[in-house]
Amino acid sequence: MSPEAVVAVARQAIEVTLLVSLPLLGLGLVVGLAISILQAATQIQEMTLTFVPKILSIFVGLVFLLPWIMNCLTGFFFEVVQKIPHYVR
Repeated sequence: MSPEAVVAVARQAIEVTLLVSLPLLGLGLVVGLAISILQAATQIQEMTLTFVPKILSIFVGLVFLLPWIMNCLTGFFFEVVQKIPHYVR
C-alpha cells in the first residue's frame, strides 16, 4: 500500500467524520447559544440549565439524522472494503 493511498483513505475518513458530526455539533451550538441568551436576559445562572436542553436536542437530532449517518458510514465502509484488493497490490 503506497503512502498516497494511506493519506487518501485517512483524508476521506476525516471528511466523513466531519460530515457526520457537524450537524449534531451545530445543533448543540445553536441550542446552547439560545439558552445562553435566555440566561443572560433573565439573569438565571443555573449550570444544569444548559446541559439538559443540549443533550435532549442532540438526542432528537440523532434520532432524525441516524438513517443519513448510517448511510454515510456504511457507504464509506463499503468503498474501503471494495478497494482492499487495490491496496494490497
